[in-house]
Amino acid sequence: MDDETSVSRQTAHAYVESAERRDWEAFAALLAEDVVYEMPQTRERIRGRSAFLRFNMDYPGDWHLTVRRVVADGRHAAAWLDTRVGDERQDACVWFEFSGEGLISRVTDFWPEPYEPPAGREHLVERW
Repeated sequence: MDDETSVSRQTAHAYVESAERRDWEAFAALLAEDVVYEMPQTRERIRGRSAFLRFNMDYPGDWHLTVRRVVADGRHAAAWLDTRVGDERQDACVWFEFSGEGLISRVTDFWPEPYEPPAGREHLVERW
């Protein structure tokens, strides 16, 4: 495994672990300033580290993330997650792209079913 792949794998793990701990300083340090986050199921896109950080900090509910598996190849990684909000469990898949500096430049979250996004985050997202 090359160094770039190793860094991508470690960063994907750190992303999930820092979000789970609600360690927003560590989470933000993993993100490129111009990171783009997309959720195809809700057709939402967030641009920029500060908006994406706010989105995660404000996300409602008692949510938890656990890594089941991370695969990485160069500047790309995918994480299979066990997610929980209250008593509801779902699998999710998160795709990452990394900058030349090893920061997360794009995140695409895939959830099992399409859904309408909850109210209150319209100021952070674009819809398509």
